[in-house]
Amino acid sequence: MPSVHLADRGVVRVSGEEAKSFLDNLITCDLGRVFPHTARLGALLTPQGKILFDFIVFQAPEEIGGGYYLDGLKVFAPDLAKRLGFYKLRAKVAIEDLSDAMAVVAGWDEPRPEDEAGLVVEDPRLPDLGWRAIVAAQDAAEFAKDPADAYHARRIALGVPEGGRDFLFGDAFPHEALMDQLNGVDFDKGCYVGQEVVSRMQHRGTARTRLVPVVYEGGFAADVGVEVMAGDKVLGKTGTGADGRGLLMIRLDRAADALSAGETIRAGGIPVQLQKPAWIGFAFPAEAGSASQSTI
Repeated sequence: MPSVHLADRGVVRVSGEEAKSFLDNLITCDLGRVFPHTARLGALLTPQGKILFDFIVFQAPEEIGGGYYLDGLKVFAPDLAKRLGFYKLRAKVAIEDLSDAMAVVAGWDEPRPEDEAGLVVEDPRLPDLGWRAIVAAQDAAEFAKDPADAYHARRIALGVPEGGRDFLFGDAFPHEALMDQLNGVDFDKGCYVGQEVVSRMQHRGTARTRLVPVVYEGGFAADVGVEVMAGDKVLGKTGTGADGRGLLMIRLDRAADALSAGETIRAGGIPVQLQKPAWIGFAFPAEAGSASQSTI
């Protein structure tokens, strides 16, 4: 059973009698769809609709204290707790950064850990990502059977981006980060911070920039944050890569024009081919007629 300790992930807990309504009025996912064994991808946005923090939302059973646990990048956990505190006002909630006491682990293939190990869920983004759990920090070592790079290689191969790695916080809309494709935005819930912008992008179909999976020619991925080009035109920038695969944040229309013109898309100077995962529902540039399109 491959499993990893994701040491770069932290945990923020939001508890109290108004925790559900407090969070539901702030983040992109519907807390009515989060249960002790069912997590959800979510984000806290700016009023302009850009992602400040993304995280996976767990709910703890009442018998162990209840509350919601936000699994996000550890380096940003203090900022996330502080930002949530700005919205607290008189709400009956407690907000704690538990990153030193709790750890995030993940694995794939059966069997998954028993509930006694901690908060254990199927990864809410894609079933192929496997399971995910929040455990006591002292127990994390028993799950560190593989390096964290193995998890990220699997994530990248599946085409799943993560904030702070594949896009900068404060710089990307949920659609650009594929949150609309990965169960991270519930469009039928009530208002939350940035909701008007996100809903407008959904209904008007105005997300021209997206993160897309690619295969690098030669088996080596470009560094993060370098330009993606087609001829002399900039299409976007690279996200993470591993084992000859990667993620690119690019303008879909420019990529489609380049492929239609027979141009090669290059990331950091390396030729790439776009590959569309079966779970992506929007039109891919290669679907405009390029023979290079394939599905993973």
